[in-house]
Amino acid sequence: MPIIIDHLNYIYESGTAMETAALKDICLTIPDGQFVGVIGHTGSGKSTLIQHLNGLICPSSGTVYYNGEDIFDEDYDKKTLRSKVGLVFQYPEHQLFEATVFKDVCFGPSNLGLTNKETELRAYEALKLAGVKDDHFYQSPFDLSGGEKRRVAIAGVLAMKPEVLILDEPTAGLDPQGRKEILSLIKKLQVQGGMTILLVSHSMDDVAEYVDRIIVMNAGTVFLDGTPKEVFRQEAGLQEAGLQVPQVTQIMHRLKKEGFDVDTEVVTLAGALENLCNVLR
Repeated sequence: MPIIIDHLNYIYESGTAMETAALKDICLTIPDGQFVGVIGHTGSGKSTLIQHLNGLICPSSGTVYYNGEDIFDEDYDKKTLRSKVGLVFQYPEHQLFEATVFKDVCFGPSNLGLTNKETELRAYEALKLAGVKDDHFYQSPFDLSGGEKRRVAIAGVLAMKPEVLILDEPTAGLDPQGRKEILSLIKKLQVQGGMTILLVSHSMDDVAEYVDRIIVMNAGTVFLDGTPKEVFRQEAGLQEAGLQVPQVTQIMHRLKKEGFDVDTEVVTLAGALENLCNVLR
């Protein structure tokens, strides 16, 4: 069943001189199996929104429904929720704490009442799925590169076998190859595993390449919501929200101004190459 966000509001420092409305009347439905990109400039409400989805933050008003149940109901089982709606934080160091990578990934499933054998099997499967090298299994996670730490953090969540995976800036600080590897892994989880994915990102190029739907946050509100083409068609609106269209779309606009009959709604490199080949023929 979908995630339903119903008139969600969140106020920081409520009742003080520092009171700030971080989320304002958010209403969204996230269908099963959809890959959603959540974008917006710093302070737009992206991270605050996603932390409500597995109950890390309680709303000032409104609620979130998962599988038809109000996750903020007093009797709702948050432990079960967090095994089904997994959150990977922006900084993997915030999730890694055990002496070895393998122990770290075992931690989540070990709290589900599984046997040691079941726990270790889940950890092994998750590490392999996340692309962590075998010779890293018994190293300290803090001795790994940034990209490998992110893989381990993702594996720790995958070991819980979630139905929904939420990732906050999973490619921040990575080189282009590292970004491509992590995003390809996430896309594979959606396509082959049927997992619902929410990806928070500052990169217009990344979301254009991988997601099915984009939600643009601005000043705590849902500013735009649609397919990548629908959203990036709103260039003036994106500029108002402090954002830009993907680089490849910017290039297509420049070519159009130079007299080439190109498609200015192209948002991916593959789409641009195909369109340019057709035009140049």
